[in-house]
Amino acid sequence: MRKRRLSLIDRFISETDSVMRTITNQGHSAGRPSPAEGHTDTELDESDRKHVAGLMRVNHTGEVCAQALYQGQALTARLPKVREEMQQAADEEIDHLVWCEQRLRELDSHTSYLNPAWYGMSFALGAIAGALGDDVSLGFVAATEERVCNHLKDHLKELPGDDRKSQLILQKMLEDEERHGSNALKAGGKDFPTPVKNAMTAMSGLMTGSSYRI
Repeated sequence: MRKRRLSLIDRFISETDSVMRTITNQGHSAGRPSPAEGHTDTELDESDRKHVAGLMRVNHTGEVCAQALYQGQALTARLPKVREEMQQAADEEIDHLVWCEQRLRELDSHTSYLNPAWYGMSFALGAIAGALGDDVSLGFVAATEERVCNHLKDHLKELPGDDRKSQLILQKMLEDEERHGSNALKAGGKDFPTPVKNAMTAMSGLMTGSSYRI
C-alpha cells in the first residue's frame, strides 16, 4: 500500500501535537531503554545532587531545543528525504528527552521553567533554516550538534566519578549526537563558517547558564 503524503496542514497538526508533548513533559515515551536502566544509583551529597541535577536540566533543555529545531525544519524542508532524515533524528532526541527527565526525577529535581521560551526560539530558527534551503537546514543541524557534543563532553568531566547512571546517559547521548551531526553533513549540509558557529556558541551559553539554575 502506497504511503499517503501529508499535506502542509496535516504536518502542522502533527507538529502542534509534538509541541504540546514536548513543552508539557507529557505523552512522550522512549523507543529505547535508558542506558542507566538496571544500574544502582549512588548516594550523592546535597551539593553534588544539585550540581548533577543542574547539568541534567541543561541537557534536558538542549533536547527540548533539538525537538523544536527538528520540528521547525521538518515543517519547511523542501525534499521529503530531508524531512525523513529530520524525523529519524528527532525520534532519537525524544529518547534523550525522556532519559534526562527520568534522571531529574530520580534526583528529586525538575525540568527548566524556561523550556517553553527556548522551544519557541528554536522552532523559529529551525523553520527559518528550513525555508532558506535544505543545505542550510542540514548545516544548521550539524553546527548545532557540534555545540551539543561540546557541552556533553564538558558535563561528563564535571559529573561525580561514582554517578554511573548520569554518565551512561550522557555517553549514549554523545554517541547519538555525533552521528546526527555527521549524517547531516553527509546528506549535503553546509559546513558553517567559524563566526557563525561562535555566535551559536554564545547563544547556547545563555541557554545553559539559565537552565542550570531555573
